[in-house]
Amino acid sequence: MKQIKIFHNNRCSKSRKALGIVNQLSNNVQVIDYMNHPVLKSELIQVLKYLKMSPQDLLRKNEADYKEHIKGKDLNDDQIINLMLEYPKLIERPIVICDGRAIVARPPEIVNTFIIS
Repeated sequence: MKQIKIFHNNRCSKSRKALGIVNQLSNNVQVIDYMNHPVLKSELIQVLKYLKMSPQDLLRKNEADYKEHIKGKDLNDDQIINLMLEYPKLIERPIVICDGRAIVARPPEIVNTFIIS
């Protein structure tokens, strides 16, 4: 059975729904509670590679931390990644990883076709 990882924020309804779908599809699920257990910089960089996204593309731009620390500033990718690690609310969620690929599961239902493909 495929191993699936999900970057999960339990306070997010979309993340909870995606986790429910993932749990229906696999018994081999690793939940990464990145809000309470920080991820390593190398892990976040790998996730960005799987997503084929830039750090800027993975930001939640409506968060207060974005407006305070990023908006209007000329930051490079490394600086943005460091801010994402310091302020994990900035990371878009949920992120589902399977077989060296990843998606931001918004809407959560796209997990079904992602895991099956």
